[in-house]
Order: sequence, then structure tokens, then C-alpha cells
Amino acid sequence: MRQFGQRLASVLSGGEVIELVGDVGAGKTTMVKGLAVGLGIDEDIQSPSFTISRVYDAHNDLRLVHYDFYRLESAGILGYELVEFQSDDSVITVIEWAGIVEADLPTDRLKLAIESSGESERRIEASAGGERSERILEVIK
Repeated sequence: MRQFGQRLASVLSGGEVIELVGDVGAGKTTMVKGLAVGLGIDEDIQSPSFTISRVYDAHNDLRLVHYDFYRLESAGILGYELVEFQSDDSVITVIEWAGIVEADLPTDRLKLAIESSGESERRIEASAGGERSERILEVIK
């Protein structure tokens, strides 16, 4: 998952929205850790399960914003923050457990459904909702 995240990072330039779908332990945060390495982030990437969101400074004046809405029944004010970040072309937005913010997500997003197929194996089903995410999908296939 880390290697996949690094490969994905190599084709991102800012303004992308990535939705991660998968059970607890599927490797969503591990993929984000690889994404962070690929974006030149030196900080220790942690799951935002309890903090809901984390923001990291990346190379080329980019920022990685990582959300995890697992523990919430409503996004509240974080929904407004999410919409604001999504409109910023210097931000790469990654969302885990996006069900409660589905209406706030852009159609053009890369959706990665991660499924465990063994203790150290994962299967990723990727889908794109628009032109920008289609271009990313073509490169990472």
C-alpha cells in the first residue's frame, strides 16, 4: 500500500480529491503514508480517526489534507472546511469514511476501494468521476 501511495503521489499536482473506501485495517492510512513519502512529507503520518483531520506541508507548496469521518454522525463545521480545501489547487484532499460528506464531495474524484485479500495482500478497485481523476487513473493502472 505504501508503494502504491508513492506511485499515486507522482502524478498529483494539487486540487485532487481522493476517497478511500475499505474496512478497518484495509490499509487506507498505510496508503496515505506512502502518498506522503511521495509528496516529500517528512512528518509521521497518523490516522486522523480521533482528530478527524490532519494537514501536512508537502513539496512544491502543496499540502496534504487527510480526513477520517469514521467516528462522526455529522461532519458539522468540518464539512465547510472540507469544501474549502477541495477548492484550493494547492491541496490534495484524502477522505476516509466519506459517507457523511458524500454530498460535499466533487463528482470528479478518484475513489479507491481497498480490500484485504490476505494478511499482506490488498486489492484496489479504482474509479474516476471526471476528467482529472480519469487522467490519474490512466497513469496508475
